[in-house]
Amino acid sequence: MVGESDGTYVLKFNGDIRVGLCGSLEAFCQRMLDASDFRGVIVDLAETLAIDSTALGCLARLSLAVQRLQEKIPTLICRSQDVERVLLNMGFDDVFAIVAEANVRDFELVNIPEVVERETRERVIEAHKVLMSLNDNNHSAFKNLVEALERDT
Repeated sequence: MVGESDGTYVLKFNGDIRVGLCGSLEAFCQRMLDASDFRGVIVDLAETLAIDSTALGCLARLSLAVQRLQEKIPTLICRSQDVERVLLNMGFDDVFAIVAEANVRDFELVNIPEVVERETRERVIEAHKVLMSLNDNNHSAFKNLVEALERDT
């Protein structure tokens, strides 16, 4: 779900976040970042049970884009120790301010607009390359996957 108030956006995720959401997420994020009133974004993973590496790559790309625009890192709400462990292992504490609570109650949230998905393999490769760029551990963890997917294209 997404919402906006005075140029601050909220992206709220529930349940399992998987590669199928990434096309809609990336399209929305591009419109959000292009908005003339864009001031910031809060990513709310408080109700997220699991998140796959492709979705993590999409969120990392969002943070890097926000940093280029504003020279500050976005906020990410996470209450699950399991999800937080994944985020920390992926180096997300370098690209997000990870907090347990933030006031997002004042945002009216709607379902993210759906878009037609581009080729899934390309999206997976791009997302994992972003994750690889975050730190050496990620580079080692995803290098073979990316190479194998690129060979198959």
